[in-house]
Amino acid sequence: MDFTNIIAAICVVGGTGLLFGLILAVAAHIFAVKKDERAEKILEQLPGANCGSCGYAGCSAYAEAVAKGEAPVNACSVGKAPVANAIADIMGVEAGEVKEVVARVMCGGDKASVAYKFEYKGIKDCIAAAKFAGGAKKCESGCLGLGHCVAVCPFGAISIKNGVAVVDDEKCQACGKCVQACPKHIIKLIPKEQRHWVLCSNPEMGKYVNQYCKKGCIGCKLCEKECHFDAIHVVDNHAIIDYDKCKNCGLCAKKCPRGVILSLPRKTVVRQAEPNEAVNS
Repeated sequence: MDFTNIIAAICVVGGTGLLFGLILAVAAHIFAVKKDERAEKILEQLPGANCGSCGYAGCSAYAEAVAKGEAPVNACSVGKAPVANAIADIMGVEAGEVKEVVARVMCGGDKASVAYKFEYKGIKDCIAAAKFAGGAKKCESGCLGLGHCVAVCPFGAISIKNGVAVVDDEKCQACGKCVQACPKHIIKLIPKEQRHWVLCSNPEMGKYVNQYCKKGCIGCKLCEKECHFDAIHVVDNHAIIDYDKCKNCGLCAKKCPRGVILSLPRKTVVRQAEPNEAVNS
């Protein structure tokens, strides 16, 4: 056995490997993409929900976009003001005002209120049902109540009650996935501080709405006439609230003859007595 040839072959192979290794190392150094340390710091501040509410594929993509100056520091609806302020500190900018929003379902046509065209026995999915004659409900703009929004919500904030989707304020993080998923386009993001919204999105005239829905807006404009702030108008035969003008007075809800405008009760704040405060016996 000629060990000289074996050793020579080993040296050639080893030398070739070493040469290519050096070339790759030099190339990696030359073409290396420098990571912005701020992106990593921003990612540490984000909640990691990867919900896409910021408009990016996930928290990592959003962090990189902020570091590059391509995205605002206050776009994370899940983290809200605390996260926005933390990111603003990292970027050395002002966070600006962070307005909390919440998803609302603009439909009140539950099983007891709306008429049905037929009994749907297909796939329990709103998109599938909508493709079959627009769904079982006679109202073409009504919630199908099959839970597609429930399935896409990463926070478990939506449930189906009596055939209509309902949002849990405390769980909703305003990621917007339900808004995008709804085939009827009746889920909207509105300011969380607002206590009123219209439970109808039907564009048909009131005389037709009356025939199949007890809770549909009939476009009577009584709410519009009652509002002192010009904050509600009937557009496409149903009332729409302008939340930039709405003062939460509730007059429109009280005036609505159909109870279509939902008015949430004001939260009661219980003040705890100070330790040395006198208590009447």
